[in-house]
Amino acid sequence: MANSSTRRSRPVRTLVVFAILTMVLPFAALALGVYLDPKSDDNPDGASFAPGLALDLQGGTQVILTPRSTDGSEITAEAIDESINVIRQRIDSSGVSEAEIVNQGGENIVVSIPGEVDQSTIDLVSQPAQMRFRPVLTYAVGLPADAAEGDDATAEGDDATAEGDAATEGDAAAEGDDAASSDDVDARIAQEAADVDPTDPSDLAQITPAVQEKFDALDCTDPANLVGGGGDDADTVLVACSNDGSMLKYILGPMEVDGVHLDSASSGLVPGPNGSVTNEWGVFIGFDTEGTAEFRETTQRLQGLESPRNQFAMVLDGLVVSAPSLDTGVVITDGNATISGSFTRDTAATLANQLSFGSLPIAYEVQSQETISATLGSEQLRNGLIAGLIGLALVVVYSLFQYRLLGLVTVGSLVIAGIITYLAIAILSWQMGYRLSLAGVAGLIVAIGFTADSFIVYFERIRDEMRDGRSMSMAVERGWKRAKRTVLAAKSVTLISAVVLYFLAVGGVQGFAFTLGLTTVIDIAVVFWFTHPTLQVLTKVPFFRDGHSWSGLSPERLRATSGPRYVGAGRVETPATAGVETVGDPEPVLAGASVARPADGGQRMTIAERRAAERRAAASAEQDDQAATKDAGSGENEESR
Repeated sequence: MANSSTRRSRPVRTLVVFAILTMVLPFAALALGVYLDPKSDDNPDGASFAPGLALDLQGGTQVILTPRSTDGSEITAEAIDESINVIRQRIDSSGVSEAEIVNQGGENIVVSIPGEVDQSTIDLVSQPAQMRFRPVLTYAVGLPADAAEGDDATAEGDDATAEGDAATEGDAAAEGDDAASSDDVDARIAQEAADVDPTDPSDLAQITPAVQEKFDALDCTDPANLVGGGGDDADTVLVACSNDGSMLKYILGPMEVDGVHLDSASSGLVPGPNGSVTNEWGVFIGFDTEGTAEFRETTQRLQGLESPRNQFAMVLDGLVVSAPSLDTGVVITDGNATISGSFTRDTAATLANQLSFGSLPIAYEVQSQETISATLGSEQLRNGLIAGLIGLALVVVYSLFQYRLLGLVTVGSLVIAGIITYLAIAILSWQMGYRLSLAGVAGLIVAIGFTADSFIVYFERIRDEMRDGRSMSMAVERGWKRAKRTVLAAKSVTLISAVVLYFLAVGGVQGFAFTLGLTTVIDIAVVFWFTHPTLQVLTKVPFFRDGHSWSGLSPERLRATSGPRYVGAGRVETPATAGVETVGDPEPVLAGASVARPADGGQRMTIAERRAAERRAAASAEQDDQAATKDAGSGENEESR
């Protein structure tokens, strides 16, 4: 029965399929990724056989920022997400690569920057978003002057209307001269600006030779020039690219309206002249009292200028998000304006969100700043690996001491689980940007003990069955049925704990919970599809099947080392006495019960057969007693004669 069940389960095929799905295919995918998309300084998100390391192991700086409202208003989840986008742009603009910015519990923003970070980068990260309204002095296609020389560049601006008034788009052409960049161009701009006394923010005298040189050299096709970063001086001209997909670059005058005065920004369908709704999408903005007055003065001056100086640019962290123009005679007096143009529903909503975030009175408070040297990180990693190896060695020694050569199954299962875990972490590092932290290493070390616990439960169940006199094949199947329920119950508790920790905790505890949950799932897979099939295969190996003394499954050693066991109903089970002759495997007996001989052929007797054998043994003993009594009586009669 056991042999047919084993054949039906096909353990060898299970082992082969398990190896292909969990090791061969993942390794092939990772190797292909390393070949086609290798990790390098230019491609930090590429594939690598080495898992990515978190800040505490790689070294660097971690800053925890808490957004604070300066006017007491509530900070929404959307504001947190937009803050993360702005901070990421600032870090990218500073030349820092592989920075990690995450939302921690919906309340904090954790910025992890590898390597050494100067104070200017910290200040750049922690400063609030900057939304500013500036007048447009000129613009051109976002290419360097030498690339665009001789080409006419035209671009359309967005329209702005007030209370239903339509605004027209302006066209401009700019032809650049040969440009040469210089390291001190910003210093020259500041120096030349000091010699200029503009009549208003739209005065073209502000375009000094240094400003023109920077404008000509600016390449808006370079991703480095499209990340923004803020930090621009509100009182001087600004040379900036647009990030609205128009591929334009601008020279902008000093700030005229601060974004903090923007009271509202929303998107929707633009109303028609008679109050009807059109199919044109637009963005509706409104200013507070101070902003209304400033914006009225700005529109009053801009509406009388020629294109492109009749445009005003909305600048968020140094990038132009929109630059609508004004029609002649249009003056926005009530602080409410409609930006219309070639908007779609999504682009209108995006612009409204950008304007809303730029107007939010949010400041970032630095809760903590921790710097970890690369040397300390590598030392922590080395100590963690040493601790893991020590734990693994202790488990191996215990397994071999307790289970003899059967402990090699434990060792093999741990090795398989380790390989699968390593491949999983390496692939997660490549595909999802996962980084292994010191807390994650701790989770892997703890998992060694949890994984070994599953094997101990299974092996002890098998030993219990063999103490009852069952063969190894029968003990493996019956022990597995009992052990897998215990294993699943224990692993379920561990997995639930890991999930709860991951979603409720923050920081390093999340790293611990993630690796603990990952290894728990892998442990279940290894026990079901490697450990159990391996033991099924071992039932056909004579060394284990016949119960060699070094196999760890010797029936004689198991019964010799087992004591009385309570089996319920007031009964205690003890091993069969060595002096009882048996055929096949000896049967255990209950204290106070007679020893019954098993059925012929060494097969385990049923309850009915055992009771019948006990009755026969009792009847035989009674007959023997009667015969002995009769013989004793006959002897006494002869003696009396």
